[in-house]
Amino acid sequence: MQVTKRALLALTAAATLLGAPVFAQDKGTVGISMPTKSSSRWISDGNSMVEQFQAAGYAADLQYAEDDIPTQLAQVENMISKGVNVLVIAAIDGTTLSNALANAQASGIKVIAYDRLIRDSGDVDYYTTFDNFKVGVLQANALVSCLKANFPDAKPWNVELFGGSPDDNNAFFFYDGAMSVLQPMIDAGEIAVPSGQMGMDKVGTLRWDGAVAQARMDNLLSANYGDKVLNGALSPYDGLSIGILSSVKGVGYGSGDLKMPCVTGQDAEIPSVKSIMAGEQNSTVFKDTRTLAGVTVKMVDAILSGGEPEINDTSTYNNGVKVVPSYLLEPVAVDITNYKDVLIGSGYYTEDQLK
Repeated sequence: MQVTKRALLALTAAATLLGAPVFAQDKGTVGISMPTKSSSRWISDGNSMVEQFQAAGYAADLQYAEDDIPTQLAQVENMISKGVNVLVIAAIDGTTLSNALANAQASGIKVIAYDRLIRDSGDVDYYTTFDNFKVGVLQANALVSCLKANFPDAKPWNVELFGGSPDDNNAFFFYDGAMSVLQPMIDAGEIAVPSGQMGMDKVGTLRWDGAVAQARMDNLLSANYGDKVLNGALSPYDGLSIGILSSVKGVGYGSGDLKMPCVTGQDAEIPSVKSIMAGEQNSTVFKDTRTLAGVTVKMVDAILSGGEPEINDTSTYNNGVKVVPSYLLEPVAVDITNYKDVLIGSGYYTEDQLK
């Protein structure tokens, strides 16, 4: 097929915009399926992987599904048809990819679940993620520390619980980790949950949607806090935290004598870091996407060179069919005391980005 100079220039320009090379590099092509661009965290993951895969000699086919399950399925199936060498997938719904992954394995394509466990499939080869139970522990410890510092005389502390999306396996690990700290305090009468809403079936937030969290907090406040003050909210993700904070500010928290409640988070997204700096959100949990991308690149390199990928967990992540060999990274709690060292000092953000 003859390619005109104009067509070649157009292809090159398009590839530059997509962050991927036109022609496959020597080592092969990695298909990267990310859930959405609505969270800056996933944009950072995608960019980090493309950069590091290209530096290691691979072409990267990066696609985002904008939280639409059929779109992600179609994108994954298209990558399989194009003959990628490995698939790296952060699933929107961890239970919907079984048929596609069976096709991948039949084609000899290895599958790495990226930060979200793919469930109900025996065709997931490896999993790279952070210690998700520990994320929840860090969130709960940050919440309790804030309650003790800001509301020393308010026991029992009034706290509401928010969970992540029920179709994301990680959401249960975050919640269980947090409750390993909070449940004994609830049982001891140190923490009260005035709404009575506990358990992922009641507190889960589909698609990690901040607007859904904000609406739920609006309802919780109007139904349960006529004569009570909210002291804290367990939030597993910064996008939910911003919604929760909008709700409480809307009814007067943070003004006059009504202190802001202690609100946790995760992913150190810029709006939440700025909120921490402004004295609103109390904390977040930082998961360095550059490091997770690096682990994933090393895993792919080992797979495609015939070696054994490095793993450090062979017991935690049972996806309903098999225990998936995993590599877990350490999350870091971030608040007003250490955000500069952790986020700016590491080069993850610049000072200008946080102004």
